[in-house]
Amino acid sequence: MIKPSLTLYLAAPRGFCAGVDRAIKIVELALQKWGAPVYVRHEIVHNKHVVESLRAQGAVFVEELDEAPDDRPVIFSAHGVPKSVPAEASRRNMIAVDATCPLVTKVHNEAQRHHEDGLQMVMIGHAGHPETVGTMGQLPPGEVLLVETEGDVARLQVRDAEKLAFITQTTLSVDDTAGIVAALQARFPGIVGPHKEDICYATTNRQAAVKAIAGRIDALLVIGSPNSSNSQRLVEVGRSAGCAYAQLVQDASAIDWRSLEGIRAIGITAGASAPEVLINGVIDAFRSRYDTTVELVETAQENIEFKVPRILREAV
Repeated sequence: MIKPSLTLYLAAPRGFCAGVDRAIKIVELALQKWGAPVYVRHEIVHNKHVVESLRAQGAVFVEELDEAPDDRPVIFSAHGVPKSVPAEASRRNMIAVDATCPLVTKVHNEAQRHHEDGLQMVMIGHAGHPETVGTMGQLPPGEVLLVETEGDVARLQVRDAEKLAFITQTTLSVDDTAGIVAALQARFPGIVGPHKEDICYATTNRQAAVKAIAGRIDALLVIGSPNSSNSQRLVEVGRSAGCAYAQLVQDASAIDWRSLEGIRAIGITAGASAPEVLINGVIDAFRSRYDTTVELVETAQENIEFKVPRILREAV
């Protein structure tokens, strides 16, 4: 049987970022150093394949600290945690290792600095997302106000319109966030912004790569987990850039082949917590059904690496 022809545009950068790499390495090194089980509060990163792989090595994932025993190490996820969590771990004399992405920690530090300067914070983010919960939990209740849309900005009730600063979740849509920032600046001209963009380099780069291929493709597949914010944003960016069919799939087994009938060009990318093995699985699935030509579309190169905490750099 003759296979139909297909051009597969592979976006780059895609997949793992430095913060995710570091977080996974932290769990693996902790297991080497202390043996199993090592407890991890919340999914270390939002990808079920990564979580299952670490679980098989002896990591135990819990939602709250009270599910972990005092005498085993606990790791805080890459998304960050409220200040109350490490404080509780310290009170219980637990060995605690913080896998918070350094770029999320940067936002935490910004919030703390503005708070010390007497400013109330406005956070642009998604309600309930672990990163948002962790960032808002750096300051006392009421000191961080959350907005998700431009409409939320109009409804904001602030303590003092002259004493405000804003921060953002690191995994948002660059374009959507720009609109919310503009609304904040229009309503509160004196609001203080970050010295450097809070949306992280990996999120920005992956969104730019999707925009670069959107005009050439009939469909876009984003490999990532449904609870991954940056993966969901890639789907939205693809649609906004003119790709009517843009879907999130966890792996090759989730591809809806019937909806792709008749396509001649497809784009593939992956969220920052999706491992390359899943991307390769999707490419192989297309090769088994189509006469596939793969074209790499690279819009940036990433060579950032973050050190693991000192406690794990000591001899295992």
